[in-house]
Amino acid sequence: MRPRYVILTLVLAAVAAIVAIGPLSGRSIQEGISGLSDSVSSSFANLFNFAPGSKKRNSASPPPELTVSQPVARNVTEWDEYLGRFDAVEEVKVQARVSGYLTKVNFTDGQDVKEGDLLFEIDPRPFERALEQAKAQLNQARVQVSNAELDVDRGRPLLEREIISQKTFDDRENLVREGEAGVKVAEARVKAAELDLSFTRIRAPISGRIGRALVTPGNFVSGGTDSGSTVLTTIVTQDPIYIYFDVSENNALKYQRLADGFGKGNSDLIGAAVNVGLPDEEGFPHNGKLDFLDNRLDVGTGTLRARAVLPNASGLLSPGMFARARLQGSPEYEALLLPDEAIGTDQTSRYVWVVGPDDIPVRRSVKLGPLVDGLRVVREGIEPSDWIVTKGQQRIRPDMKIVPKRTPLQLSRAAAGRDGETAERP
Repeated sequence: MRPRYVILTLVLAAVAAIVAIGPLSGRSIQEGISGLSDSVSSSFANLFNFAPGSKKRNSASPPPELTVSQPVARNVTEWDEYLGRFDAVEEVKVQARVSGYLTKVNFTDGQDVKEGDLLFEIDPRPFERALEQAKAQLNQARVQVSNAELDVDRGRPLLEREIISQKTFDDRENLVREGEAGVKVAEARVKAAELDLSFTRIRAPISGRIGRALVTPGNFVSGGTDSGSTVLTTIVTQDPIYIYFDVSENNALKYQRLADGFGKGNSDLIGAAVNVGLPDEEGFPHNGKLDFLDNRLDVGTGTLRARAVLPNASGLLSPGMFARARLQGSPEYEALLLPDEAIGTDQTSRYVWVVGPDDIPVRRSVKLGPLVDGLRVVREGIEPSDWIVTKGQQRIRPDMKIVPKRTPLQLSRAAAGRDGETAERP
């Protein structure tokens, strides 16, 4: 810009000099100015690029060379992705069933236990004494029955000779029956005492992974079946494991119609494939099956609770962990794929530039779908034979001819981390 300012300054200075000196040299101002008209015109033309033929040269610049490609056609299946949380198939809170002082803890926190393994021991001595007392009462009841039976045996000949009355004999028989009932009560007390004594040795009710011991030896624990019973630890199963996730109402309807399209009812969704991926994993390497759908939508969230079951022999999956779960969202269909950079957007629509007749790009609105191996599914708006501008769209002007550089598209398998046969909804 600076040389142009210098030329302009010199021209203005020359004009001023002609105006001032012209009369002195015998020339009129008009003649002086006309003498410089050619030079002034040339200077201004060079200054502002108005030189003759310059517009013609600009308009004759070659058309831009832009990369164009045909969409990739392939069969895809769409999947809907959800955020889920793992939960144990079985979970038990181990509680004391009798009260007493805890004497032993027979496991290591977090270890795997089997059903029947001894976990805790409560001081058994009070329960042993109670059992001995119950057995003594049982023996006492049996002795009473034996004596009552002897009285009945002795009274029977006396009754026949009418030495004793019928009432007296009946009273003796009633004592036998009363004693027999007392024996049964005593036997039940013995069984209850034996049961309480067995409860002092707390065993694992299921196989699984045990938590930490919530009570250490020496503490008093409360037993019973009410809320006051002391929780000693928890055990959860590891294999298999559940994952719960919530399905939106629209997707629930879509799955219903998808099942109807295959001639199946809603119950046939049970058993559908569910793939799961952990936060630090690419893709969905864990495979499970849908085994439960709730019988109604949550009125607060408008979602339907779903559950899948997965094998977990390695123990990698733990209850409470979050994971990504995906469920098939469409049947397999042939889709056209384009890179996202080939798709433009404005306030109302998405569009692409299609090479038309005479290599002039034509704008065409499109309807988009999910990503597949780094390329975007285009549901509507293009044909397999169309050549789409994939690079350099910003250089396109209305009715401007381009030089298409035809380049085939490639799927990016590494970007998706899958086999390239599935599509995930955005």
